[in-house]
Amino acid sequence: MCPNGEGPLQLDDIQSGILRPRPFPYAATYLLLRIDERDAGRELMRRLSGLVASAAVIQSPAGDAWLSATLTFTGLQALGVPQASLDSFPWELRQGMARRATALGDVGESSPEHWEKPLGTPDVHVVLTALAPNRERLGSELARADEALRNLSGLTVIWRQDCYAPGDQKEPFGYRDGISHPAIEGSGIPGTNPHEVPLRAGEFVLGYRDELGGFPPMPFPDALGRNGSYVAFRKLHQRVAAFRQYLRSNATGPEDEELLAAKMMGRWRSGAPLARCPLHDDPELGADPRRSNDFRFEDDPTGYKTPPGSHIRRANPRDASVAGVARLHRMIRRGTVYGPPLPEGDLEDDGVDRGLMFAFIGAHLGRQFEFVQSEWINDGVFAGLEHARDPIVGSNAAGGTFSIPRRPIPRRVSGLQRFVVTRGGEYGFMPSLRALRWLADLR
Repeated sequence: MCPNGEGPLQLDDIQSGILRPRPFPYAATYLLLRIDERDAGRELMRRLSGLVASAAVIQSPAGDAWLSATLTFTGLQALGVPQASLDSFPWELRQGMARRATALGDVGESSPEHWEKPLGTPDVHVVLTALAPNRERLGSELARADEALRNLSGLTVIWRQDCYAPGDQKEPFGYRDGISHPAIEGSGIPGTNPHEVPLRAGEFVLGYRDELGGFPPMPFPDALGRNGSYVAFRKLHQRVAAFRQYLRSNATGPEDEELLAAKMMGRWRSGAPLARCPLHDDPELGADPRRSNDFRFEDDPTGYKTPPGSHIRRANPRDASVAGVARLHRMIRRGTVYGPPLPEGDLEDDGVDRGLMFAFIGAHLGRQFEFVQSEWINDGVFAGLEHARDPIVGSNAAGGTFSIPRRPIPRRVSGLQRFVVTRGGEYGFMPSLRALRWLADLR
């Protein structure tokens, strides 16, 4: 590829975890590591460069199991990255997610002082993500990770979270998840929305042109920054019983509960979009990957089908009134369930921790993840909703309202709670395979 970044994506240098969507079902584990000795950390980078899969291969070195590696800013410091290179990383990464809490809506019970340790602390240096089709294969992949750590006494595993993506793709609130994935120029991986023109590679991978026609700021030297990306990890606890109680108390009956749940999300729990079936659920449509993301909002400006304040319309307005800038805030989003499901029909909290391990991947922490979180999820001015927050994942700690357009009078529900509580998070840099070797060779 030319030095100015023009040319095809170097898939063999890009971590597979950046571009390739995850299959269903699968099991996953997140491991957080602390680097206690610099030489041990550099040797780990060398070993990981041979274990992490590239986006050029359909299968990883371990077949149908995968391993990804991400570094926090304190991890880059622990490896001894030169100060000039450290200063070239975006300021959001340098600050870390905990210091960005107010901007992200992580206040009150979601504030860093309540986070699960060591999340949000300087001790988190490396994030390893392992996934496989089932727990047995995941065990084999974790054994490969253990092999990479063997005889490296200067490394400590300080946190572990086991997760899974069930075959029905349902997250704890009962909605089908993992439906939308953008098409990226040069990746060879199709998107799930046939109406979406593929996005420029520079929106997700450093070293390529983005939607503005230029190149996103890239850490230097070239060997460190090119073909890398940024990641936002978040552990999100879901209050399933409280969510069910809210639906029950604000609906006229079981059918209305499901309609209210669909209006808040923008989809029926089967995954069927309101844009295609606004009056009733269509599970067959929801389960069809060729149709479940095949829709627009252009014929529904008022939101009689899909309310402007619904979750999916906030997170990705598609071709709505803000479509001119929506592509600048497009994200790759991955969510993996942790904890057992609350039994169907239970309205009382059983005290078990359950929710999602969320991961954003993109080239712009500020105008992608942070913008969507602060301006679209936790504010409604962009959609003419004043300061109303997302009804499902918004920071509605002090109560909130949700408006459902309808004739002749809109339906309005109030008393929204914080149904999703942040339990911790980290910003990270996912380096290329070449960058892993560059880090290993630091002196």
